[in-house]
Amino acid sequence: MPSRRSRTSPARRLRPRARRRPFRLTRAAAALALAAAFAWLPAPSAAADEQVAFTIRDERITESSGLAVSRRHEGVVYTHNDSGDVPVIFALGMDGTVRAVLTLGGANARDWEDIAVGRDERGRPAIYVGDIGDNLGGAWPYVTVYRIPEPAVLRSQTIRATAFKIKYEDGPRNAETLMINPRTNRLYLASKLFGGKVYEAPARLRTDGFNVVRRVAGAPPIATGGAFAPDGRTCVIRTYLGARLYSVNPDGSPGKALTSIGLPMQKQGESVTYTADGTALLVGSEGTNQPVYRIPLPEEALPSTAPSPETSAAPADASGAEGERKDASNTRTGLFLALAIAAAVGYGLLRRRGGTQGSG
Repeated sequence: MPSRRSRTSPARRLRPRARRRPFRLTRAAAALALAAAFAWLPAPSAAADEQVAFTIRDERITESSGLAVSRRHEGVVYTHNDSGDVPVIFALGMDGTVRAVLTLGGANARDWEDIAVGRDERGRPAIYVGDIGDNLGGAWPYVTVYRIPEPAVLRSQTIRATAFKIKYEDGPRNAETLMINPRTNRLYLASKLFGGKVYEAPARLRTDGFNVVRRVAGAPPIATGGAFAPDGRTCVIRTYLGARLYSVNPDGSPGKALTSIGLPMQKQGESVTYTADGTALLVGSEGTNQPVYRIPLPEEALPSTAPSPETSAAPADASGAEGERKDASNTRTGLFLALAIAAAVGYGLLRRRGGTQGSG
């Protein structure tokens, strides 16, 4: 019978090699993640004209995860919190104050990530909210998009929500981007992956059964929000570090990439929408007391009736002062965020590799 020492010594001889392999995997994954993240960072001068449109100071809004401009109420922007809140939408004025709170009756707020304004089946203005987050990367067999009619009178109220269950054609995934084409009223989602994709919903959503979304285009790495222009000519998808502007195909789906747009470095930038006139973007961040920036669009993305950049008036923040500029500390925050993303991806790949080895 072999001795106790002879049985354990081979395992001991193999341990140093097993310990080195995960380190090499993690380092390689982090390097790839960093390369992808910084490849997406536009030139610092690309967003030199951004100004603060308003600042969200309401203590109830701590994780503004989506933005959408109202179609019925001039100067109103809708937002909502991320996971862990009750199912409510906040209607903000352009001074950043809450003008109304819309409670979605019959809805859940598991992981709300984005919001868009479209129409219902009768053509009436409607607000769509995407309960589409999945931080476990496929733990939820389906996600849900809720719709309420946009109220004609803006006051705090409870509105019964219609729920649409969504499944991906290629299996569950995490997403933080919900967009609605204003011309076709079709819904699109973008997955939050380094190899992200844009998914198109059926032309008419059903309340019974599931709505299967199919891949129609690529998406930037780690997409955190998106929107279509009011005229439907372009759309934008943002990340933590920047944004990319796309043309729109004749069928209404996102088309080829037109240009990258620099965004101010934010605490956790996840929201984006077009201004009502389509001449600029509004971008926001999770966190308390966060500014919403106004980013002028390049000339090729302006609507045909838009005023020239020289004649467009720049909005002021809630205090009436001119829009503030981003400071250097925001840049450090963004770089740290890129490192954090890289570390998270490397750790995830390491866990997946370890699980595969263990099951084999």
